[in-house]
Amino acid sequence: MEQNFERFCERFLELRRAGVPMVVATLAGERGHAPQDVGARIILGLDGILFGTIGGGKIEKKCMDRARELLLESSIPESKLIHWNLQRDVGMSCGGEVSVFFEVFSPASEWKVAVFGAGHIAQELVPILMRLDCRIQVFDPREEWVSKLPSGPALEKRVCADMPAELKKLPEDAFVVLVTMGHSTDFPILRVALERGCFPYLGVLGSRVKRIKMDAELRELGFPVDQINGYECPMGEDYGKNTPPEIAISIVASLLRSRKAHFQERVMK
Repeated sequence: MEQNFERFCERFLELRRAGVPMVVATLAGERGHAPQDVGARIILGLDGILFGTIGGGKIEKKCMDRARELLLESSIPESKLIHWNLQRDVGMSCGGEVSVFFEVFSPASEWKVAVFGAGHIAQELVPILMRLDCRIQVFDPREEWVSKLPSGPALEKRVCADMPAELKKLPEDAFVVLVTMGHSTDFPILRVALERGCFPYLGVLGSRVKRIKMDAELRELGFPVDQINGYECPMGEDYGKNTPPEIAISIVASLLRSRKAHFQERVMK
């Protein structure tokens, strides 16, 4: 069982890194006869089984159909625990009952956070984000700072000389946080981000004085008012002291507030 679980983890991470939409179905409970032991897992994609088994035949066909429904839902898919009578609901001859837990892993519904800058604030911010259910990218030209960040399967660390170019590659649903070395490195990224005008969250670390200066520069470049109003600075909730840990917590609070509004809006459409 341990070896099977290790293979499951390897395959899951492989598919996750490749961005494959998938559902993990786990046999969470049974009563009477069941085609597999509790704890059996299967990974399902839009086109069928990607790994594992929870008994084959009709029950896996039932799981495949449910997984496809979850992946194709127009709203944000949620994990679900479903109870089936094997004879009545699945059409099997045995008279048992099962509970199957479906977990959805879809790139379209992932919370993606892109952090530009790996300095003192990012060193506090990234470990907090890693405890949340999100995919994180960190960009910085300084290898010595990037290397200080922790490692994890949901974190991508990139040493890059051209951060505005990296921003151009981000998906439109990324939440963007600018905590670089200062105004001279923040502003070129901000400019490109506002030109794209698609991100659900765009925040820049800084004071109100910095905000006034950046707004003036954007006006000189011809940005209209609605675009200039499309970012947060000062970034984060208005509480706490001016220390890296408390600034990081306030930024996470602001990101969570924005995430709630963003995903509620998506569900309403």
